[in-house]
Amino acid sequence: MTHKRADSPASSPTRSDVFLLWSARIVASLGVLFTAWAALRTGSMVVHGHPAYVVLLAIVFVASAVLALRTWLTRTVQRRRFKALRTLGLVAWLGVAGALWWLVPFSAIEPAVSAMDSSANLTVTESAGQIVMAPTGTVSEVGVFFQPGARVDARAYAAVLRPLAENGFTVVIPKQPFGIAFLATGAFDAARAEHPPVDRWVLGGHSLGGVVAAMDAESFAQAPNDPAAGLLFYASYPATDMSSLDLPTLSISGSQDGLATPAKVNDSKAAMPHGSLYTVVKGGSHANFGDYGPQPGDGQPTISRDTAREQISKASLEFVRSLAR
Repeated sequence: MTHKRADSPASSPTRSDVFLLWSARIVASLGVLFTAWAALRTGSMVVHGHPAYVVLLAIVFVASAVLALRTWLTRTVQRRRFKALRTLGLVAWLGVAGALWWLVPFSAIEPAVSAMDSSANLTVTESAGQIVMAPTGTVSEVGVFFQPGARVDARAYAAVLRPLAENGFTVVIPKQPFGIAFLATGAFDAARAEHPPVDRWVLGGHSLGGVVAAMDAESFAQAPNDPAAGLLFYASYPATDMSSLDLPTLSISGSQDGLATPAKVNDSKAAMPHGSLYTVVKGGSHANFGDYGPQPGDGQPTISRDTAREQISKASLEFVRSLAR
C-alpha cells in the first residue's frame, strides 16, 4: 500500500487557495467597515426608520465579523473545494455591502424633527411602520396618506404636512422597508381602515413615493366605495397613462428641480388625470419638498427652505380642503 505525502501536489494549496483566503479576509473586513460606516451615517434613523434596514445591517455586520475573525485567525492556507461557488459568494457579499452603502437614508433635519412633537391641536404618534399626525379637535372625513421619496426619512415630511393636521386632516406617513416606496405598496390598504372617521383619502407622495401613490389610486379606482379622494404629487408624476382616471389631482413641482425637472413634469402632463392642477414653486428644488438636506443630482434652489415649505404646505392645504365635503 502506498501513501501520498502531505505535501504532494494533490493536497498542497494552490495559488487560488491563497487568493480565496486573502479575498475572504478583505471582503469580510470591508463588510465590517461598511456596516459600521452605514450605521453611523444612518444616525437617528437606526431608531426611527423601518426596522428592515437595521436588521440587514445587523445580519451583515455579525456575519462579516465572524468571517473576518475566522479567516484572520487561519494561520495556514488549506486546499479548498467548490472554489467557483466560494468566489461567487465573495462577489455577492461585496454586492450586499454596496447595497448597504446605497441604502443609507437621508435623515430628517430641522424643522421636521421638531414638527414630530404633539401639541394642543394635534397628536403625533410614531411606530415601526408609520407616522400618524391626528387632529385633536374636529376630524375631517378626508385624510392624507403620503409616501416618502426614495431613501428619505418619513419624519422629513412632518413640517410640510403638519399644517394639514392642524386644520383637521389626519396625515399618515408610512415607513418604507429600506426606504423604497415599491416595497410599501400595500401600506395604504393596511392603514386606510385604522383612522375613523376618515373614509376618503388623498393619496400623495414625493418623487418615487408619488409614483406609488398613483399606482394605489389606479388600483382602487374600480373598487366599490373607492377610498381615493384625490392625488397629490410632490416633484413627481405617474409611471403609466392615467389620463382616463377621473380623480382630482394636484402636481406641485420646483422650477430648480434637477431630478423631477420642469421638462419631465411638462412631458408627463399627457399622462396625468384630466383636469389636473399644477403649482410651480419658483426657485424650489427636489429636496425642498422635505427636510432632509441636499440630494445628489438636484438643482440649486434660489429660495430658502422655509419659503419653499410654506408655499408647498399652502397649496397642499387648499387642495385637500377643496375635497372635503
